[in-house]
Parts: sequence; structure tokens; C-alpha cells
Amino acid sequence: MRKKKAIPAVGFVSLGCPKALVDSERILTRLRAEGYRIEGSYEQADLVVVNTCGFIDSAVQESLDAIGEAITENGKVIVTGCLGGRSDAEGGNLVRSLHPKVLAVTGPHETDAVLQAVHEYLPQPHDPRVDLVPPAGLKLTPRHYAYLKISEGCNHRCSFCIIPSLRGDLVSRPIGEVLREAEALVRQGVRELLVISQDTSAYGVDLRYRTGFVDGRPVRTRMTELVRELAGLGAWVRLHYVYPYPHVDEVIPLMAEGKVLPYLDVPFQHAHPRVLKAMKRPAAGEANLERIRGWRAICPDLTIRSTFIAGFPGETEAEFESMLEFLREAQLDRVGCFAYSPVEGAAANELPGAIPEEVREERRARLMEVQEDISRARLARKVGTTLRVLVDDVSEEGAVARSSADAPEIDGIVYVAPDPRLRAGEFTDVVVESADVHDLFGRCR
Repeated sequence: MRKKKAIPAVGFVSLGCPKALVDSERILTRLRAEGYRIEGSYEQADLVVVNTCGFIDSAVQESLDAIGEAITENGKVIVTGCLGGRSDAEGGNLVRSLHPKVLAVTGPHETDAVLQAVHEYLPQPHDPRVDLVPPAGLKLTPRHYAYLKISEGCNHRCSFCIIPSLRGDLVSRPIGEVLREAEALVRQGVRELLVISQDTSAYGVDLRYRTGFVDGRPVRTRMTELVRELAGLGAWVRLHYVYPYPHVDEVIPLMAEGKVLPYLDVPFQHAHPRVLKAMKRPAAGEANLERIRGWRAICPDLTIRSTFIAGFPGETEAEFESMLEFLREAQLDRVGCFAYSPVEGAAANELPGAIPEEVREERRARLMEVQEDISRARLARKVGTTLRVLVDDVSEEGAVARSSADAPEIDGIVYVAPDPRLRAGEFTDVVVESADVHDLFGRCR
């Protein structure tokens, strides 16, 4: 026990989106490889790293609260992530101005800077040893699924978003590096790979789709080629943050053939052309409807999830109604909606026609009411069918599982009646017996 306590220990708090989660995993992997002990409590940690989110106001407050708690409970805190890159009204660092006791502050995807700060305040115990960590690194997700981040940053300049100012322009990872990580994850037992980035369909644009090498084979650094390669690994492949560019059509046949999950996470955000233009979003509502019809003609089982913003500055009642009509026409499977929230530094803050908060919230609620009816009807169609599901957890009450239509933590759940054959992290076939607005209920076949 005395020897174990002599090993420097780092605590970790990870907040924000899956992209931030992958950043946390990379930092933890490097720390473990260098011999640090990872602790789950403030008391046992020699210092604490807090990976923050800096997007919407509620996430900023959650991050600031987490930093304050870590300072109170531990005292030695290093801050990283999106909030670490934000400035205050005077141009200084926002985190340092509100929490001057932090040891160091870095921005997003700055693993080396975080490690340097840890080394300064908690010297590494010994030289790195590769065998201290699995080949794909430490993961914060359950053993059977993992996020696979293929790029950093974004080339879009959406008026409501400050992500490019926090994370920079698009920087794609080499395709060989991405696939080596994916292969290592599958070898470790991962059954589902969730492909993420700020803009998955733009993968390789910054590299001009440069040819890389995978096991000695030339492969272009491009989304279609990447998806084809991932399809050969034998795991579920789920695509997130896909902008509706024309070349996305190329992956739909792979879904129809069962090579990748028939699932697309497409952040439409709105449907009216004028509002989309004010948002500086690509494509118009009509073009998106045509594309959705084309996708479903090729792959009828395709699940589409999306997010929308209600109450964007200048949005009229008629423009909001057009978004509701888009939902009725598009029949999206999974939808989230945010009432517009001004984000410090976003260009949309300067747009005329700010909408009162109560109107924004009322529109958000109306949109979700429309979507609930759509979701209930689409899930009801699955009653009586047999679905392949991946089991996330098993208890005496049964199992919590997910079908191809359900991404972890953001979509619905398939609840399965107790059965001795159920195993967490394994696939099974389930007969759907009932459904509600969001979830399905069934039994093992």
C-alpha cells in the first residue's frame, strides 16, 4: 500500500460533447502510459484535470461550477477544453479571471500542453511503458462501444456557433491512423464505433482527399472511403455530425447492404431558406427534403436524427411554422430542439429581431410536441418486428439495449424482459411487443 500511494495520482472531470470525451480519453491514455495513477475521488488525487465545455451558457456554468468544486475539494486544478480558450470582457482568459487559483489553463485538443502542466506540478513517476495501457488507449465509455474522432475543428462559420474560434479550422486525421485506432478498439472488444467530428462529411477536405495507406493499400482520405474501410471491421459503425452534402449519398448504399448502420445524425438546425441563410448554414429546406426522400428510396430502414433551433433572431411565426411543416414532411426519427441562446462571441448576437425568451421556449415546446407525434407513430411501426440489439446493461429487471436506430445517451432505448441469455456488451435479437414516444419494449426471440 505504501508503494501504491507513492505513485502520483491524477483525478479527472470530463464535461461536454463526445468530441471532448475523446480528448479526455487521449489525455488519460498519455497519463497512464507515463505511469500516473488515475483516481476517481478528489481525496485520493494529487491534482485534478477538468476538461470543460464552452458552448452554450448552461454548459459554461456547469464547467465553471466543476472547476470551483475541484478547487474546493482538492486545491490543485488544471483546466483544459473549450472553456479554456474563451476570453472575458477585458480580453483576458475567462477561467483565470473567475478562478485565479487554477494551476494552468489550456484550450481544446491540447493534449501536449495538458501533459506539460501535469509534469510541472506533479512530476511523472518514471519513463513511459507501453504495456501499461491497451493499444487503443483508455476509454471512458463501456467496453463494448467507443467514439472514433476523425478530425478536429470546422470550416463552417455558422452565425450561432463559436466552435471554430475555440477549436480552429478543420484538421483531418490521416486515414491510416484512424483505421489503426479503429482496429485496435475492435480487437479490445468494442462492438460499436461511433464516428464523430465537428463535420464528418468534410473529412479529408483540408488534405484535398490525399491518398494514405492502410495495410500497404492506397486509400483516399475521404468519408466514403473511410466508411467502406470501417465496414470491414465487423463492428457496428454509426455516423454522427454529417452535413447533407451530395457525396453523403454515396454511403447510403452501404447502409442498404447492411455494411454500416442505417443511421445518420444530420444537424439541419432549421428549414426556412431565409433563416438558414442568416444562420450561414448549407442547403435549403427544400433541398434537404429531396435528399431525405432519395436516401430513404435507397435505404427504407434509414434512421435520421437531427437538431433544430427555435427562436433564432428574426425568425417569424410563419418561418417557424415552415420548420414544423418540414418535420411533418421529413418524418425524422429522432429530433432534439434548443431554444436559441445567445453565445458570447457568436455573430448571431448582432442580428436584428431578438425574440423574447418566453417565445423561444414556447416555440421549442411546440416543435417537440409535433415531433413526439411523429416519433410515436414511427416507433409503433416496429411493434411485432424482430430487431438486432446491442445490450448495454443487464439487471434483475431485464436489460437496457439499443437497436441500430439508437445512439447511446441521446436516442431511445430498447427495454428487454429478463432472460438468462442476456449479456452486457453482446448482441441479441428482440421481438418488439410495445412502444411509447421514445422507447421500445420487448423480449428475446
